[in-house]
Amino acid sequence: MKPMKLILLVVMAAMGVTASAAPAPSPWEQPAATLASQIAEILGPGQARLTIRNLSTISNDEIPVIRRLLEQDLKTHGVAASGAESANTVRITLSENQRERLWVAEVVEGNETRVAMVQVAPSAVRQTQAGIGLMLRKQTVLLTSNTVLAVLETSNSLVAVEPEEIVVYGRAAEGWRERKRMTIDRKSPFTQDPRAVIIPAANGEGFEASVVSMSCSGRYQLAQPEEGWAVHCRESDDPWNIVDFPSAIISPHTPRYHKAFYNASRNYFTGVVTPSLSVDLPQFYTAALLPRPSNGTASLIGGIDGKVQLAENGALKPVSGARDWGSDFAALHSGCGGGTQIIASGSGEAVSDSLRAYEIPAQEAVPASATLTMDGTVTALMTAPDGKSVYAVVRNAKNEYEVDRVTATCN
Repeated sequence: MKPMKLILLVVMAAMGVTASAAPAPSPWEQPAATLASQIAEILGPGQARLTIRNLSTISNDEIPVIRRLLEQDLKTHGVAASGAESANTVRITLSENQRERLWVAEVVEGNETRVAMVQVAPSAVRQTQAGIGLMLRKQTVLLTSNTVLAVLETSNSLVAVEPEEIVVYGRAAEGWRERKRMTIDRKSPFTQDPRAVIIPAANGEGFEASVVSMSCSGRYQLAQPEEGWAVHCRESDDPWNIVDFPSAIISPHTPRYHKAFYNASRNYFTGVVTPSLSVDLPQFYTAALLPRPSNGTASLIGGIDGKVQLAENGALKPVSGARDWGSDFAALHSGCGGGTQIIASGSGEAVSDSLRAYEIPAQEAVPASATLTMDGTVTALMTAPDGKSVYAVVRNAKNEYEVDRVTATCN
């Protein structure tokens, strides 16, 4: 072979190796380019502060890559990602459900907010969901135009607590049908975002409910089925039953319920609980009990300052990985993984909120499922009496309230 031909073959081979070794394009390039184009059409040339919230199964290691792509694409359209001093803000949320991934950009200019969004191919969702420990599913139980604060499902009824009334639904062929409304005769005014708690009665034949300075109890009258439920309410500043631990997974010496004093003039708990946790708690919105193999239980506290902490062994410990949680979460005793997970909503108001399961083996919230997209803003979460499901109250875009039963299956 002549030397010149040999050199040419070597060069061509090297070029072939180089071409085959070229990195595959990032799966985020196309959605980033599309979303950047939509954002630029809204903003026009200028500066904007860019934030990204990840509510999807995308690894946190990928977020810097996505940010860099978005910044580069925005720059080509004349939009520079600036610091916190910019008057314009672009808040991007990465979310997904079982079928698709959705990236939503809230573009804020002064008092005006506009939305851009882009879908990512379902195949990418399926790839990223590989290895997730469990899958969340939801089933709509109730849809109503009335505000729902809390619900309890019994063997023959569904009881919903509304700000002014307690509503009992009976089973029907098409689902739950309203049977009876009972007024909560209150004297104190409402807070802006009232809360409520409803639990089964100790004798298993009724319920106990707490809602803004009122305590209500209900009992099903077996001897008078035509009357159904008898409900009585009274003014009360007693502490509320805030967390329920199914007796099947705790020792006989562990209290099933913890109680907390509610600030009726606001919408949160004062931090005073009974039985005592041997540690001073902050004011909080939500609490849940977690089983601990070495020392019984730990209490997970969602403070009004947005911090999530563990009350354990007489100490209050910060929990990492919960920065993007909303003010509501609940325990789910699925039997998957470590046995108990925390179901948490996303932070802030959202057109399409989401739920996700987390394991907390120590002081870190570790995602245990893909996100489950909800059809509106999650306003309340509560563990079902058997612990095997969680009820989510969702306010949708039509200002209707949907109650979903959320369960988990192990992968």
